[in-house]
This record gives sequence, structure tokens and C-alpha cells, in this order.
Amino acid sequence: MSKETKFASSTTEPQIPIDENASSGYILDAEKLGAGDSLKTAGDGHTVLIPQPTDDRNDPLNWSPWKKHAILLTISFISFLPDFGTAAGSVTQIPQAKSWHISVTTIQQSVALNTMLSGVSGIAVVALSNYFGRAPTFFWMRLVTIAGVIWYAKAQTFHSFDSARMLVGFFVGAGQTGGLMWIRDMFFLHELPRKINIWSAFIIVSPYLGPFTASFVVWGLTWRWVYWIYAILNYVGFLLILLFADETFYDRRLPQDQQPAWKSRPLRLLGIEKHANASITESCVRPFIAITKVPVLIITIFYFLNFAWTIGVNATLATWLAKYYHFTGKQTGLFYFAPIVGCIIGATLGHWLHDLIARWYTRRHNGVIDAEARLYIIYGASFIVGLFILLLGQALQHQWHYMAVAIFDAGQLIGVNIISTAVNAYLGDAYPEAPGEVDTWIVIGRTMGGFMATYINLLWVEEVGPASALGTQAGITWAALSLIVFLQFFGKKIRQWQGPIMLPGRV
Repeated sequence: MSKETKFASSTTEPQIPIDENASSGYILDAEKLGAGDSLKTAGDGHTVLIPQPTDDRNDPLNWSPWKKHAILLTISFISFLPDFGTAAGSVTQIPQAKSWHISVTTIQQSVALNTMLSGVSGIAVVALSNYFGRAPTFFWMRLVTIAGVIWYAKAQTFHSFDSARMLVGFFVGAGQTGGLMWIRDMFFLHELPRKINIWSAFIIVSPYLGPFTASFVVWGLTWRWVYWIYAILNYVGFLLILLFADETFYDRRLPQDQQPAWKSRPLRLLGIEKHANASITESCVRPFIAITKVPVLIITIFYFLNFAWTIGVNATLATWLAKYYHFTGKQTGLFYFAPIVGCIIGATLGHWLHDLIARWYTRRHNGVIDAEARLYIIYGASFIVGLFILLLGQALQHQWHYMAVAIFDAGQLIGVNIISTAVNAYLGDAYPEAPGEVDTWIVIGRTMGGFMATYINLLWVEEVGPASALGTQAGITWAALSLIVFLQFFGKKIRQWQGPIMLPGRV
């Protein structure tokens, strides 16, 4: 049982339902509910635990903080690996092209396809997690990923390498898509923004830490060592799964005496001890039911329009530094330290800002917090993203000092980190019954944006110049805020009209 949980001594039922009540808003203060001591609360004695944990020690909400956070960090590390590997591989494009006598453009297209597959594979991740369970999906997809990474580290032809990269692209994304599912299984509503912020920070920093690391590997060794190091990191992730991962699915509809017996963690990892209960058909259609909800669709489009340009900048940054500032590979690697700092600053600010805005919102709404409260922070964050993309374009166009480029590149990442946590927290609060299904579309929005920007950004900048291209991208970033304004005014009404996501097998 979590050490921070206080249990009620009374058996009196609360006056209004306080569990998953997304359509009418959540009340986190026990006094506002008028429920006396009938609710389980956090260690402060007044923050209501939503959802209310059962008395079952196998309920993931009752696991120790140590176990929860060990799993959270494992998920975060696994989520870090897809973009780390793709971005690290981008540094090897020129030496690979020379080794196989092909164009850099051909390899760049392979990178883009890898990114796309890591997004669309989320549908399979959620379907498999609903049918087999969270833990076995995590375990087996990581095992296939390790085999694929070793394959393309040893590949002797580009065709073989490209085939391995496509395999890895499909199987590597389990942590990114399933992350919100795992987090909501283990943590309470009031804890979610900070836990999502940790997980999201690992994802956002990975495309920058990858090239930062790979540049020095290529400089000191051969390009193949980039992939061997990536294989080692995936193996470390697999070991973390073996040490810490466990099945977090828990069907709260079942009374405690009807819950399946918990026998062995290794058996749960392998999928032999199965806790999920959806059929194959039910598991496959769930993500497609989620996208029929207007808020899910709007957030997917918003994130696509918002995140694409960050990926576009990252995919072409090395080319610009070489063209405008004559950077060597080693200098380019050092430059990536700037966006890493931006990611750290964004994650640090988000640790407090999301909770601060939630408290402000509940004070203004008589103790009630709606899912739309998570969206307020996006306004300031989007302004930051657009502003620094605009300034970055001017810096490149007029060849300002490279330190200005570094600062502007870092600045946009501050906003991107905050936005990423906000959209995950919003859809998680709006549709708590389907965290994996909504997360699938957030990941698709991000990866499809990256796929598109990777293809068009370099040619766009070459055709019209960085000031015009990035200025337009900044304008699109700000224009996308109209979608958030729409959700703030009409999101709750639309959710009440459409109702929750009615998942087959769980209705």
C-alpha cells in the first residue's frame, strides 16, 4: 500500500460519485464533497484519491512508491530509445552513403519511414496490450527490437539495413504509446501531471541526446558503433523490464474476490499469466473508436501542427550549421548540448507549473477541476515555441552568432516540453477509461508531423530561405492555438454530448 495514502475510518458513502467523473469535472478536496472520513485521501488528509484504490494489495494504485517509480523510470527510458536511435542514426548518413554508394537523400527517406512506423505501430501496441496485457507486450516488443537493432548494426548492404530499420521502427515504440496507459494504471489524478512530465521529458530530449552522443562516436570510431551502442542501450532497457516491470492492468469493475490470482511476475511478463480480458476484435477496434471523439481528433491535429516544426529543425540543423557556420561533425555534436539544456529547463518548469495552474483553476471553480484546465498552459508555451522558431529563422538568414542560434533552438524546446505534458494530461483526464487509446493518437500526431517535416523542411529552407520558411512555421504554430481556444469553450460540452469512449468488452 502506498505510504502516502490515508484510509477512511467511516463506512459512510460519499454524497456524490468521486471516481472517474470526467464529464462533470473532478473534486479533489474531501471537504468540498461533504463526505467526511468516508474517502481515501493522500497524505495531506484532504486530497481525494481518484480513482479510489481498492483494499487489494495487488491493485497497482496500492503498490509502494518505490515500485511505481521504478516502473515509471523504466517506461521513460524505453520511451527515450526510439527517437534517440533515429536521431543518432541521422549523424551517420554521410558515412553510410559513402560506404554503400547511395545518396544521403535515400538514407534520409529511410529515417522518415522509420519515424512514421514508430507512430502507426501504436495502434498495434494498444491492441496487444488490451489482449495480452501491458507487461507481455512491453517484454516481447523489446525483445524483437533488440534483434532488429543487432541486425542493422551488422548489415552489410543498404537493403538489409533498411529492412532492419523498418522492423525496429514498428516494434520500438511500445514505451511511447503505452506510457500514458501505464502511468494512469499506477498513479492518482493529482499525481499525473508530474509523472507525465517525467515520461514526456525523456521523449523530448532523446532526438537531441542521440546526435550529441553519435557525433563523438563517429568522430572517434566508425559509424557502425552508433548502432552497437544503440543495441546496448536497448539491452539495458530489456534488463530494466526484467528487473522492474509488472502487469499494471487491473479491472476495477470486478469485486476483489473475483480478481484473477496473482501468481508470478515472470509469468506475467511472458504473458502466461494473463490479466487482460478483451477479445482480439475488441482490442483492435478500440483505438479507432477513440479518434471518433472530437477532442481526441482536435488534439491530434494540434500536436501535429505544433510539434512538426521542432522535428523539422532538428532533422536539418546539422546541414544548416555546416552551410552557414562551417561546423565540423564534432562542433555539431557539441551544439546539441543547447537543445538538451532547453529540454531540461522545460521539464523543470513543468514540474511546478502544471500543478500551479490546476490549483488556480480549482480555486476559481469552487474546488472542481475539469480536463480543460490542463490546456491553459499551452497558450504561453505555444507563444514561446513560435517566437523562438521565428528568431531561429532570422538568426540563420542573417547569420547571427551561432550562440544566438543555440539559444533560440533551446528556447523552443522549453515550450515543446510543456505542451507535450499538457496534451497528454488533458486527454488522460478527459477520457480516463482509455488512456492507451488516446495516447496512440497523440503519438501519431507527433510522429506524422515529424515524418512530414523531415521530408519538406530542407527543400523548403533552400527554396525560400530560413527566415521565410521558419517564419511561416511560427505562424502555423500560433494559428494552431485556435484549436485550443475551441476546446476551452466547447470541449466540455462536446465531451458531455458524445459521452465517454465506450470500449468494447468494458461497457
